[in-house]
Amino acid sequence: MSKPPKKWKMAILIWIAIYPTVTLVALLFGNHFEKINPLPLRTLASTAIVVPIAVYALVPALQKIMYNWLNK
Repeated sequence: MSKPPKKWKMAILIWIAIYPTVTLVALLFGNHFEKINPLPLRTLASTAIVVPIAVYALVPALQKIMYNWLNK
């Protein structure tokens, strides 16, 4: 059984997935989110989009792409 990747490497990988996704969601839906108040509800709406995309698509894809680096 192989060791899991180092936490700092996973943190970088997750950041690579999250940052562009948050930016894209803000660009695409920013005007709609501005209408949602208070701020915690606005944050809930945006994270409801970002988290599933990252968890089910981007992070697994990046883990495959970056497998060698993650396991050095």
